[in-house]
Amino acid sequence: MQKDQLLTRRRALLTGAAALGAAGVAAALVPGTGNRAAPPAPPAPGAQAARRPLKPSEYRLRPLTGYGPPSATGSTPVRTEPLLRMSGRGRTMVLTFDDGPDPRYTTPILDTLARYQVRAMFFVCGEMAAENRDLLARMADEGHMVGNHTWSHPLLTRLGRRRIRLEMERTCDIIEKAHGERPQWFRAPYGAWNRAAFQLGAELGMEPLAWTVDTLDWTTPGTATIVDRVEDGAAPGVVVLSHDAGGDREQSVRALRAYLPGLLDSGYHISVPRRQYA
Repeated sequence: MQKDQLLTRRRALLTGAAALGAAGVAAALVPGTGNRAAPPAPPAPGAQAARRPLKPSEYRLRPLTGYGPPSATGSTPVRTEPLLRMSGRGRTMVLTFDDGPDPRYTTPILDTLARYQVRAMFFVCGEMAAENRDLLARMADEGHMVGNHTWSHPLLTRLGRRRIRLEMERTCDIIEKAHGERPQWFRAPYGAWNRAAFQLGAELGMEPLAWTVDTLDWTTPGTATIVDRVEDGAAPGVVVLSHDAGGDREQSVRALRAYLPGLLDSGYHISVPRRQYA
């Protein structure tokens, strides 16, 4: 009889433990989430959560030179003219390269930028980006900014709104897939802007950026001439236009190797722009 009582008591204890376990599992499930567990409770007030290691993609979004954290992005304003230069502290310049990416020239340009640990902007054409996605991925890994330069480099002033939007939108999509984020900047081919370009660019979340110093490297004036134009035009806030595709850009590659260390030795910071509004 005593043995039967002990067995009955043991069964009761086991049944109670099973019931408690089932209740615990039920409490950890959130209605409407299937079998997903509820998120862990936030730390108590005053408690410091453990710091999560930064992933490479998070690190590259942080500025490498003295602008501080990027501001929050609101609705993009519709401008009537493109931005020509960047405001900011100190002797900061922006280097931009159009029409690529082209492995023959973009690769050595990226190599030079990596050697001196500076970032630049690449305004890419969608049809070139689609064929060279690995280069856009490298730009992302090395912290460069990628802007929209349309899909096929047309003269926008001769196109209707529907075609302009298609040129922009297709390029935004390919940049997002290859670079990891949608472009925040747009540059019209040939510097030919119109009202539709400003409006459609803003609708797609992009600011229009032109340039301050045109190296005219596409005319192949000679490496020394390109270097002189950059050095003569150097000043705080300047945006330099060069090319990494669209023709023979070997002079542009050699010129960058020549003027970049000189700019850095002169105290210039080469960086990428931040949005001008909150």
